[in-house]
Amino acid sequence: MSTTIYRDADACPVTNEALAVARSLHVPVVIAGNSTQNLERHICRSDPRRPEDASGSCCAFGSDAEGSEGFLVDTLMVGVGADSADFAIVEQLQPCDVVITQDIGLASMVLGCGARAIGVRGRIYNPITIDMDMQIRHAEKKIRRQGGRTKGPAAFTDDDRECFIRNLRRLVEEAR
Repeated sequence: MSTTIYRDADACPVTNEALAVARSLHVPVVIAGNSTQNLERHICRSDPRRPEDASGSCCAFGSDAEGSEGFLVDTLMVGVGADSADFAIVEQLQPCDVVITQDIGLASMVLGCGARAIGVRGRIYNPITIDMDMQIRHAEKKIRRQGGRTKGPAAFTDDDRECFIRNLRRLVEEAR
């Protein structure tokens, strides 16, 4: 079983970084989202879309990846409904896969499948703390529904980006 990186397309500021890690480690990527998100814009012309293209000599990622299928990139188009990308990802997950998401609910489902989840700031979701994360999310949502305000996330920084790259690489290498 080989590792695949799934990227939840909802507001992901680290798409290019995720694809760069996947290319360097020869790991397939699936970008999941609906048709309104123009998922194809993240894929380079040189990114192989089929296994025969990734393992052929014309592809820079196939020939030096001993025993690897090479880097592949694909899109998973889903309906526009709420959480449709989340459920489509979970349906395809294997225990060796890694999911990139900002959605704690999706992260919880991923961990429940035995796979790994990472946030866009590099936070690795942990099965031990995910229940508390879900409770906090619920409490904050309740406050907002009642007209209250909760603190939003800090501005995304270069340190967040570096942490994401480092931790994604580590998760993929551990999953192999």
